[in-house]
Amino acid sequence: MKWKKLGKIFDPTKFDLPDGCAEFAQSPQALVFGDFVRIYFSTRSVDKANGKYLSHVAFVDMDEAMREVIAVSRHTVIELGKLGCFDEHGIFPMNVLRHGGRVLGYTCGWSRRVSVSVDTAIGLAISRDDGRTFQRIGDGPVLAASLREPCLVGDPFVGVFGNVHHMWYIFGTGWKKFSADAAPDRTYKIGHAVSNDGVNWVKEEGRRIIDDRLGADESQALPSVIRIGRTYHMFFCYRQSHDFRTNRSRSYRIGHAHSDDLADWTRNDDDPGLDVTEANGGSRVQNAQLSSNNRAVSGDACASQTCLGTPLTGLDVTEGDWDSDMLCYPHAFECRGKVYLLYNGNEFGRYGFGLAVLE
Repeated sequence: MKWKKLGKIFDPTKFDLPDGCAEFAQSPQALVFGDFVRIYFSTRSVDKANGKYLSHVAFVDMDEAMREVIAVSRHTVIELGKLGCFDEHGIFPMNVLRHGGRVLGYTCGWSRRVSVSVDTAIGLAISRDDGRTFQRIGDGPVLAASLREPCLVGDPFVGVFGNVHHMWYIFGTGWKKFSADAAPDRTYKIGHAVSNDGVNWVKEEGRRIIDDRLGADESQALPSVIRIGRTYHMFFCYRQSHDFRTNRSRSYRIGHAHSDDLADWTRNDDDPGLDVTEANGGSRVQNAQLSSNNRAVSGDACASQTCLGTPLTGLDVTEGDWDSDMLCYPHAFECRGKVYLLYNGNEFGRYGFGLAVLE
């Protein structure tokens, strides 16, 4: 099996984005409808009070082949949090799934700090208009920092297996100044929680369920889990915790782990299983495996979030193109019997997202 790249399919700089947003279409996530696909993404506006970014969630509707833009949302789908709340300064990403006749949105809310740049926590919002708008179930988070997870709880991925809600997420292990004149950078790992109702969660408090590959300063992000046959597969991004923003050798890669029971995971990044094939005929190895078993995102589509890899695992990016330095924030889903992968490229999705199809 191989991935065939179909190129960049959405460039936010070429469209009028809602509520004063410009550039950035980060962490694309799909919700499949009868004859079109709605792709949610996080975009940014500028806070007039201080010139800093605010992250908002919008969407673009595309035809089912995902080659033509039908419409871009006229408004962001959820308001930012109230003064002093965990999501006051942004929501990025939002994991969307259909369950129990509703569309649920698990949000990663951002709030600024003083001694460090941000903190995050996880909220829940519900849509009753088929995903056009979402309303919080409350002003606070459903999962946040705790005794052994002191900061930066975020990046939720929720799947319902049997009658149990499982959430894989990240939690911060702390902040560190890697040089005397540098701003602090954070490190985070992947954790796991379960729930009977999707609201009240029980963590495996402080348990790092995925082994490090790069050492203690490896940051892991955006986990997603899919069952393939009798085995569960997790895909996640990982990178160095500092000097990763513009240094392509330290930027996002893809990790992979597998489990038979959703509890104990074996990491094997070097067993990709699939290839990424360039649109011009060249090939790149893709470190992911996908299945249509999980119907959490839409009634006729499965989805997960995943991250593409680059040279540390024998993978590579597209030289000289929009994804030449980085491949990040992927999201895999099924539509009309085909498996697709949405993903961001350079500068964490500043100039949009692309699409690959599994052949």
